[in-house]
Amino acid sequence: FDDFSRDLCVQSLLEIMDMFCDRLSCHGKAEECISLCRALLSALTWLLRCASFYAEKVKEPLEQAAAENQLKMCLERLEKMLSSTKNRALIHIAKLEETSSWSTVEQSLVKLGENLNNLGSSPLRSQADDCVALIKSIPTMLSVHSEQLNKTGFPTVHAVVLLEGTMNLTGETQPLVEQLMMVKRMQRIPSPLFVLEIWKACFVGLIECPEGTEELKWTAFTFLKMPQVLVKLKKYPQGDKDFTEDVNCAFEFLLKLTPLLDKADQRCNCNCMSLLLQECSKQGLLSEANMNNLIDKRAADKENSPSLKSAENANIQPNPGLILRAEPTVTNILKTMDADHSKSPEGLLGVLGHMLSGKSLDLLLAAAAATGKLKSFARKFVNLKVFISPPSAKSGPVRALLFDISFLMLCHVAQTYGSEVILSDSNPPGEVPFFETWMLTCMPEEGKILNPDHPCFRPDSTKVESLVALLNNSSEMKLVQMKWHEVCLSISAAILEILNAWENGVLTFESIQKITDNIKGKVCSMAVCAVAWLVAHVRMLGLDEREKSLQMIRQLATPLYGENTLQFYNERVVIMSSILEHMCADVLQQTATQIKFPSTGMDTIPYWNLLPPKKPIKEVLTGVFTKVLEKGWVDSRSIHIFDTLLHMGGVYWFCNNLVKELLKETRKEHTLRAVELLYAIFCLDMQQLTLTLLGHILPNLLTDSSKWHTLMDPPGKALAKLSVWCALSSYSSHNKGQASARQKKRHREDIEDYISLFPLDDTQPSKLMRLLSSNEEDSNILSSPNRSMSSSLSASQLHTVSMRDPLNRVLANLFLLISSILGAKTAGTHTQFVQWFMEECVECLEQGSRGSILQFMPFTMVSELVKVSTMSSPKIVLAITDLSLPLGRRVAAKAIAAL
Repeated sequence: FDDFSRDLCVQSLLEIMDMFCDRLSCHGKAEECISLCRALLSALTWLLRCASFYAEKVKEPLEQAAAENQLKMCLERLEKMLSSTKNRALIHIAKLEETSSWSTVEQSLVKLGENLNNLGSSPLRSQADDCVALIKSIPTMLSVHSEQLNKTGFPTVHAVVLLEGTMNLTGETQPLVEQLMMVKRMQRIPSPLFVLEIWKACFVGLIECPEGTEELKWTAFTFLKMPQVLVKLKKYPQGDKDFTEDVNCAFEFLLKLTPLLDKADQRCNCNCMSLLLQECSKQGLLSEANMNNLIDKRAADKENSPSLKSAENANIQPNPGLILRAEPTVTNILKTMDADHSKSPEGLLGVLGHMLSGKSLDLLLAAAAATGKLKSFARKFVNLKVFISPPSAKSGPVRALLFDISFLMLCHVAQTYGSEVILSDSNPPGEVPFFETWMLTCMPEEGKILNPDHPCFRPDSTKVESLVALLNNSSEMKLVQMKWHEVCLSISAAILEILNAWENGVLTFESIQKITDNIKGKVCSMAVCAVAWLVAHVRMLGLDEREKSLQMIRQLATPLYGENTLQFYNERVVIMSSILEHMCADVLQQTATQIKFPSTGMDTIPYWNLLPPKKPIKEVLTGVFTKVLEKGWVDSRSIHIFDTLLHMGGVYWFCNNLVKELLKETRKEHTLRAVELLYAIFCLDMQQLTLTLLGHILPNLLTDSSKWHTLMDPPGKALAKLSVWCALSSYSSHNKGQASARQKKRHREDIEDYISLFPLDDTQPSKLMRLLSSNEEDSNILSSPNRSMSSSLSASQLHTVSMRDPLNRVLANLFLLISSILGAKTAGTHTQFVQWFMEECVECLEQGSRGSILQFMPFTMVSELVKVSTMSSPKIVLAITDLSLPLGRRVAAKAIAAL
């Protein structure tokens, strides 16, 4: 009806509307419910046109009173209709069903807005504005989430940053950015406090890290990598807030933590805050005015703090300044190495020699690692083809040195940052560079057992014989005709010959000394290759057979300070000693042998040998977790202990024992803190731990009635929260294929494990379904073949998500299990657990969450959930159904219309 000039007709229609607007519900088929949604949308459009017509008539003096009266009646009906969340939810569904009708609503809103100016500031005007605001809020009904304002500390952010700085300096920034955003969203952390927590963690890391390389790594992480991470965070939509304002606000909060800043300044011997502010300003994260204001405030604070400059540290150059200067140097070295040096390699040798002095090498490596250049840096050395240029008496020593320096640097990089930095996926077939081959087969690393009889240690026998002769006879190694990579591959077999000769009395100790002097006296990489083999060999010997091999290691580890050594010998020996110390650490501990390595100025091995001897690892795990929980945050030493335990005990053992610890907690605030910390600990290997938690541990707890009592509130509620957080994180990162190199090294559970647990063929009842049916009276319904299709149809099947993927498979089965618990005749704490799980899913959802974990939920579950009092709201129904699918909209309309 559109003849609005007939007032009485319009009044009658508005009165008819009163009859149904209060009591809108529909218990019919899904199609009827969708029709109801469309009808509501049409009614809304009609009311808007009606209101617009009368708002325009108000300006005609003769009609004013009548028009105001009619407008009042219109607005009352609009208000009544829109004040119900249920009606708005049904209109939301209709909007997605018929996008064209919604554009009519938007046009009517524009027109009504223009005509409202005739009303001045009357009560009618404010009533009309309220209605317009409600209509405009319909499309974004799901995206309104309040932030947590009652908390100031966020241990998860703290732990994620510490974990990354301690273990993954070389990792790309994007996965870290997404991980942090995930935590921010799930825990609804306000932006300024989020940025503050990131900086707090960086400063704590700077203060508590061990001296030496670790300290340089943390400095590079804080001053080079974190500003880059914030630059990426800035690109995420912030609503109407300005991210630079949040960064400024975070620094204002940070300034109040004077003891933290003073301690960091003392450790780094400089004004850390000032340097960091300048870096952030360079990256466009702070305006210059704000930067200067903050620098002045910190300077004023420092005047009152205890004096940091003492006589002995006055000459020490602060690490942050050195790291910031090292970063452009890395770029220059990369350019230098790209040039052609075949004609005059001396220039390149000068650059590399300079890199070895003092702590230059570690500074450059840390700066390269923090800025994502370490891999290309290492590749340049792997592919250094200097050994091929035509040999001559003059170029012999230079080639020997270039080989030696690049070999030592690569070993050092592999030990400090992990061998995956050096390995390349893109070598042409059959052309693996020498160093990669040697590293994979011959280099001892933590957790890698080498076979001393491997073919790689058994090269061509004629080469070995000539090498043995050379080492034994000549007091002077001939550098010209040497092919160094062949020497490195032959040395292990040569050492075996020499050892046998010594054992059998053919060679005296003096001859052995001469040989070891020859090995280590010119080219240190020979000594490294020799010790690498000896370490593997000693492990295979009985107690009484080790003496001579260990003595030989001791000989090789003692530097030779004679006149006749090659250039840069002292600098190379420093790196050699550090490499040998790392290589021998495990075997010396296992054989209870002590070897004094020359104190090299490089740090001893940080975070090594952390587990107390003779203590069962389960006690260590519970002890460390209890300590961390009491403190309320994870420190970097604990992170390393957790990582070692995860390697030793395996994923299931680790996850199961930590979940048991969580379920023992009975105080509410403790369980929440435990979840925040456990989530961060699980970041050590989120994918595998999530598969174990959702695929093994939860199904066992939910299907075994003797364990249901452990799922009481608060620990049960906390476990539900942890499970959702892990599921969401793993699902979002696994779709992007992001596993850090550290996680790729760990043994992967075979996909077959999950296929046997949850078979692909829907007609075959899975182990999980059989577990379920044993608890049910009507087991035939649960395990009947046709049940699986009718009641397990979910959005993921309509989006054709691959079920060969273990995580998708585990999620689909978990939701089937949840669905059957909700539909079961008996209820208990496990039913309550399932409700908490679903509530947490809704809490953490993003707007427009197509492709989130809820797509694995069977559509039939929606009607079961609505029966649960806490879940029976229209907004929750909209949140848990996939409204991008016609079937999803029908399911949602049916559930909401019946409320």
